[in-house]
Amino acid sequence: MIIYGATLSPFVRKVLVVAAEKGLAVESKPIGLGSKDPDFRAASPFGKIPALRNGDFTLCDSSAIVHYMEAVQPAPAMIPAAAEDRARTIWYDEFADTIFVAAAGKIFFNRVVAPLLMKRPGDQALADKAEAEEMPPIFAYIERMLPDSGHLVGDALTLADIAVASPFVNLAHAGVVPDAELYPRITAFVAAMLARPSFAPLVAAERRMLAGITASAASPA
Repeated sequence: MIIYGATLSPFVRKVLVVAAEKGLAVESKPIGLGSKDPDFRAASPFGKIPALRNGDFTLCDSSAIVHYMEAVQPAPAMIPAAAEDRARTIWYDEFADTIFVAAAGKIFFNRVVAPLLMKRPGDQALADKAEAEEMPPIFAYIERMLPDSGHLVGDALTLADIAVASPFVNLAHAGVVPDAELYPRITAFVAAMLARPSFAPLVAAERRMLAGITASAASPA
């Protein structure tokens, strides 16, 4: 099973974490947005990441890929069977992919992707505005919804936890970390999630890569 896409994408990261939690053997191929790689474009005709290839079967979109993995490898379940828990898990996945990533992406793109990876200035005003105005209500919502169990749905790890934790990595890369005094539940949740063996190696590799790019950019020509 091949997963195309760079792990700096919260969507690619989500899929790879789910695969690791399920014990699925996957090959990660770091393809960037807009890549013309023919195998990637065959799996993702519109250049959307992540994309999956499993033999002759291809698929793109992180949520679709997770549902496919859930069917291929049912245990451990990342999407609960009980109606209410299943619905809430799907909601948190959608919340993370659309509302959370939409806001966090403005910060990550303009503070990290544009200046470091694309070698052009980012829109700092847009990033600052997103941090000041869009992130607080999102953080407040997550803080309010996190139960004592530390898991968003039930008492076990689900796709909900993975999907919501992933964008926090991008925010941290961009220098945004929720205030521990204001958001103690988020702080504990993110620390626990990113320490998991499924998350930790990916995050460490991303940090090393970004540190290397930053150091290279700072070095005299």
